[in-house]
Amino acid sequence: QVQLVESGGGLVQAGGSLRLSCVASGRTFNTYAMGWFRQAPGNDREFVASTHWRGGNTYYEDSVKGRFTISKDNAKNTVYLQMNSLKPEDTAVYYCAARNSVVYGSSSITGTQNYPYWGQGTQVTVSS
Repeated sequence: QVQLVESGGGLVQAGGSLRLSCVASGRTFNTYAMGWFRQAPGNDREFVASTHWRGGNTYYEDSVKGRFTISKDNAKNTVYLQMNSLKPEDTAVYYCAARNSVVYGSSSITGTQNYPYWGQGTQVTVSS
């Protein structure tokens, strides 16, 4: 069974930075895509960024382009989300998600329904 454990959230002032980590375990992930999503109170969960364990392609939601960077350490089975120039509107619970591209490869990378595995989430709060 796939397990995803996020860490790295916290309270930061606007303009600051945080790095989130997601450690994946439970199987071999070389066919998996990994995504970061976030959910603010009262809002739907939304796509933030994604990458694939094999290959360097990355994808970002428009509002985080140029500020957030998704990366991975295959040896550690860990995906990171480096968040710079944080804004109060980035405040949310951030979730790591995984999907097997063999099964879901033709479906949208931004859809929450296309990721069967989720972490428990980590809170990010940006104060103004």
